[in-house]
Amino acid sequence: MVTALQTDKMTETISVIIIEDFKLTRVGLRCALNSNEDINVVAESDNAPDGLALIQKHTPDVVLMDLGLAGMNGIEATIKVREMNPNIKVIALTSHDREDEVIATLSAGAMAYCLKDIDPTKLADVIRDVRNGVCWLDPVIARRTLDAFPKQETLGILSDKNSEEGRVPLTEREYEVLRHLVEGKSNTEIAKELIVSVHTAKAHVCSILQKMCVNDRVQAAVKAVKEGLV
Repeated sequence: MVTALQTDKMTETISVIIIEDFKLTRVGLRCALNSNEDINVVAESDNAPDGLALIQKHTPDVVLMDLGLAGMNGIEATIKVREMNPNIKVIALTSHDREDEVIATLSAGAMAYCLKDIDPTKLADVIRDVRNGVCWLDPVIARRTLDAFPKQETLGILSDKNSEEGRVPLTEREYEVLRHLVEGKSNTEIAKELIVSVHTAKAHVCSILQKMCVNDRVQAAVKAVKEGLV
């Protein structure tokens, strides 16, 4: 089932498509998001194939993707969205917090991983951040995912290990920034946490991406979690 939606909003908005198989959840998401002047739910679907057709038709800025879809699941659909148009940002919605699913979803190209009990106001903020290229993980998920990986005793040991394996080690400050990045914090939030300017926080992030040989924050977060860097 697909539903195309009309809007009277005249200001420039973030266009969103919802792919969610539970009708009550779709309705709730649509109503909550459309209460924001800068967010417009343009269409919705209860399955991945129809949702992908809507995405091709509307080319939204952001897709809210349920991972537990019947048939083609949300991870498979996310891969197809990224193949279709890498500029479209995908936010995963799920009731699960398993670390293997988190890694698979981010590796598929999702920019954010949200539990379905997320506050609607926070979800709107996540949509805005993701639209601007910021990755985001629910703090509970981020903590559990990080806890699933073995940790080094000290940053010095980690740096030595990186050098031995041919990886370029990060500075102590960059590891600190990387931890915040994995938790899905924006440059502004990182700057506030570290009591530095946004420009300085952005410079640290750029340096991290270069040293880790990745293209964006999502890839950096995935690599950091996979390799136990934080």
